[in-house]
Amino acid sequence: MTLLFNVGDKVVYPMHGAGIIEAIEEKEILGESRKYYVMRMPIGNMKVMIPLTGVKNIGLRQVVDENMIDQVINLFQDEEPVITTNWNRRYRANMEKMKSGELLEVADVVRNLMLRDRDKGLSTGERKMLDNAKQILVSEMVLAKGIDQDQINSLLDDLIGERNASL
Repeated sequence: MTLLFNVGDKVVYPMHGAGIIEAIEEKEILGESRKYYVMRMPIGNMKVMIPLTGVKNIGLRQVVDENMIDQVINLFQDEEPVITTNWNRRYRANMEKMKSGELLEVADVVRNLMLRDRDKGLSTGERKMLDNAKQILVSEMVLAKGIDQDQINSLLDDLIGERNASL
């Protein structure tokens, strides 16, 4: 089996966030021996085991470069969101974006929900989605930029605040 990633690689697990592969271990679970990536996620200091056989199916990918982080910042500053008023449609569209595992899609969800929260407030379901999407976004930005999560959270809050001033 060819390894897609190595120990020390910074990777993103869609719907969970970014982390660093700490080890590749063989474990026997339910009588079946498999190899797993052992990934440490910096936010929450959680460890996740990902079977090597399922890596392509779940969409595990490398953390983006700083150029992509600049695109995320531009998304927060420039683009005017198109937000449907139908809660159910909005929730499904946001969930699809998050499942894609693409950083710009997750950033779009975070930006739109932060703006909606500022303007109208969020339902419990959307609040939970915002918290989850923000954790995914922040975890990748932390690893891509090498700065801590408080700084990233402040940056995102400031970017939404700057939008308020310009509207």
